[in-house]
This record gives sequence, C-alpha cells and structure tokens, in this order.
Amino acid sequence: MRFHILSAFFTLIFTAWQGTLAAQTLHVGSGQTYPNLSAAVAVVQPGDTILIHAGTYSGGLFFANLQGQPGQWITIKNAPGDTPVFEGGNNAIQLSDPAWLHIRGLTFQHQTGNGFNLDDGGTYDTPAHHVVFEDCIFQDISATGNNDLLKLSGLDSFEVRNCRFLNGAAGGSGVDMVGCHYGVFENNYWENQGSNSIQAKGGTAWIRIQRNFFRNGGQRTLNLGGSTGLPFFRPDTAHYEAAYLQVFSNIFVGSWAPVAYVGSVHVEVVNNTFYKPENWVIRILQETVDPDRFLECGDNSFINNIIYLDHNLGTETNIGPNTRPETFLFSHNLWYNSALPSWSGPDIPTPDPDLILNADPLFAGADAADFSLLPGSPAIGSGLEVAAPEEDFQGGYFLTPRSRGAVESGTVGTVEVTGIQEVYPNPFSDELFIGAPSAGLQFSLYDTQGRRVFQGKPAGNRLKLPVLPAGVYFLLGQEKLSGKAWWKRVVKSR
Repeated sequence: MRFHILSAFFTLIFTAWQGTLAAQTLHVGSGQTYPNLSAAVAVVQPGDTILIHAGTYSGGLFFANLQGQPGQWITIKNAPGDTPVFEGGNNAIQLSDPAWLHIRGLTFQHQTGNGFNLDDGGTYDTPAHHVVFEDCIFQDISATGNNDLLKLSGLDSFEVRNCRFLNGAAGGSGVDMVGCHYGVFENNYWENQGSNSIQAKGGTAWIRIQRNFFRNGGQRTLNLGGSTGLPFFRPDTAHYEAAYLQVFSNIFVGSWAPVAYVGSVHVEVVNNTFYKPENWVIRILQETVDPDRFLECGDNSFINNIIYLDHNLGTETNIGPNTRPETFLFSHNLWYNSALPSWSGPDIPTPDPDLILNADPLFAGADAADFSLLPGSPAIGSGLEVAAPEEDFQGGYFLTPRSRGAVESGTVGTVEVTGIQEVYPNPFSDELFIGAPSAGLQFSLYDTQGRRVFQGKPAGNRLKLPVLPAGVYFLLGQEKLSGKAWWKRVVKSR
C-alpha cells in the first residue's frame, strides 16, 4: 500500500487559525465606518476582523502583503445573516503574498479574468501561506477562455472548505493551482465547470481532496497534473506536475472524465463514487515530456471506488504515450454497467484484485444525489482495509471492514453488541441519552431502508435528534480512536 501523507499533518496544520484573536472589528458597508474593503484593509492589523455588511461591492481590488500573524489571523467575513457580493472587475480580488488570512461568507461573480486571484508575488522561495477560504461562493464568470473561478499560485498551508463553485468558464477551472503545497479541499460543491473543477499542476504536491460533490465537473473533473511552462514551476526543481495527492470520499456525477492523472506520481484515489461518466472514467497522460527532468505518469492508485456506468464507453481508461500505466495499482473497485447486463468488465492497464463486476451497488436514491447504500449492496463491508480515508462523504467513520464507494453504509445487518447498552428512553420522542459516552464517540441514525437520517456527537450525554416519522431506526455508535462500532435498534414513538 502507498499512503505517504500523514493524516496527523492535515489535522494539525490548520488548528492555529481557529484561535484567531480579534483585536478589533472593522465594519464595511453603506452607513458603516468603512465604505468599502479597501478602506478597511488600509488600517487592518493582525488579529482584526473585517466585517462586511450586505451589499454589492465592485471587483477589481488588489492587496499586497495582507498578513496576520500566528495566532492573530486577519479575518474578512460577512456580517451575520448578510450576503456581500463582489461584482465584476477583471478579478474580484487579487492578493499578492498574503499570510494568516481567513476569508469567509463572501460571493464573487461576473469577473472577466479570474474570479479570485492569489499569488506569491513571484517570489517562489517565499510562498503565500496559511490562507483559509470558507463558506464562499465563486460563480458565473463572465469569460469563456482559460479563466478560473479561483486561481492559486504559490500558496502553501491552506484550506478551501464548505464553498460553492458554479458555472465556470468553458476553457477554465473551478480552482487552478500552480505550485501549491499542503492544502485541503473539503466539503465543497462544484457544478457546471469547463475544463475541470480542480487542476493541480506546476509542482503542486501534498494536497487532499476529500468529501466534495462534483456535478458536471468539466472535461476532466480532477486534472491531477497538467501542462505548465517551465518558468512557473514551484519549486523550479520539481520533476513532476503533481505528486502526493489524495482524492478521498468524493462523489462525481457526469463529466467527460472524472479523474485525469497527467504527469503525476504517487496519487491515491480511494473510496469515491463515480456516477455516469460520459467518455472515460480515468485518463493517464503525460503532457510535459522531458525524460531528463520529468517523471513519467505512474505509481498511482485507484482503490475501493464504485463506478456506475449507463452506456458503453468503449474504453474506460484512456492511456497516452510516455506514461507508465503498468505501475498503476487497481484494487477492490466495484464496476457496474446498468445498460450492459453481459458486460465483460473495464479496460484497465493492470488487474483489479477482488473486483466486483456488474453487480448493482444499490444506491438509496441516485437521482436525488443520495449515494448511500441500501441493505444487501455488494459494496457494503467488502472494501480493502486502508489507513485512509477515515471519514466517508457524510462525515461518519468508515467501519471495519469498510465499504466501497464514498458513503459508508455498513450498519444495518451487523451483529448488535452491548458496548452502548445505556441508550434511553427507548421508545424515544425527540432525543436520546447515552450512558457514559466516551471521548470521540459519534452517532448516526439510519432508517430501515439504510438511509442515514442523522449524524452527530452528543452534547454531554444528550443526543438531540431532528423531527422524524414514527418507526424503527438503527443507532450506530463509532469510536474514532479505537475504531469500534456498535448499533442498537431504537423506536421513535408517535
């Protein structure tokens, strides 16, 4: 197995921004202290929060060296309940050499260049670093060429989470990374992209893409690599377009090719769900060809995925020249073609041990984007045991044995044990109480069709549940540290 990135690194690298110490709050908007973002940025200090109130603000802004400090991040966010919109401009905002910066709750739309542009100022040895985008919307770009909703060049130690990327340029990316490192994309949504949803090239490495949803994500939803001019590589000694990328627990609906390995090495695509790709499932390409410098695309893996096809693709894997497809690892994938009952299986470059062929994965409701697995699914509990990912698409823990695909559904039908015997009352009304819950315990509630209707952690020993119909449910308790899991049958009273 080839899992090179330490999960602990991604857990620790972003903890610092959560403790930001706000020295003061600068209010931006009509009738506020500062009429626009530029006025607030001119006086902001490390630890400050710039609070932007409702309104439409002109794009075309540029800020250099907007930097907080460790433990004193600068935060730029929406006022509670407000939706500030940055409209038009070549870029809505361009940041050069930012650091310790948290951007939250803003919308960027109708730009003619890139929606939002962030770079290292051309100083490749001193990258931009420690930037978080959260709860932002990047949408409706007013361009059709190689224009990106979010362009990142020379950024290290960053996170993009809970954001939406909608209606990108025909020739551009939702997010384009050039020479970026140590980043996480988590729980984002992409729809109607052009060339791709995420592109990672120019020496990009150590990136995790997890728990995202991609709908019609472009010609190559994930372009894991690419083609970059030599002066733009970060570092300039990189011998790959991309390396050490992790693609975990994502859902892909449509697109020409959900995954393209392009001049990339040591890329892991594990426990994802691919639904109705149009032309190929995978592309293996080498667009930057120089055997004296660049490694050929190879040493990548594709494990524990579900691939649901609805027509004959001709070939599931498109392989270009100057690549090493024989070094790819395929294992424990489920391949199903709903249109071809006698389908002989995918065209892939190496064998897929423990492949499940042409067995319906039994999605709970694919048309409604519910890719959890119904009881009886052949994907439940049949995956390869791997160190990562730990969490499935919905944020619950994978069980032992884990399921294939992005959503862990191995709950109904397992043996009930007494590890959480104190669950009361049963029948319950709107909440349950857990006797002496251990640290790190998380609960999920499933109906009799295997659909997850609740997931969360108890507050003390109290588990507050949503409004549910009366009936039988299955409560799953999972301990993150030990990996143990228990379930109990509970009844919702009228």
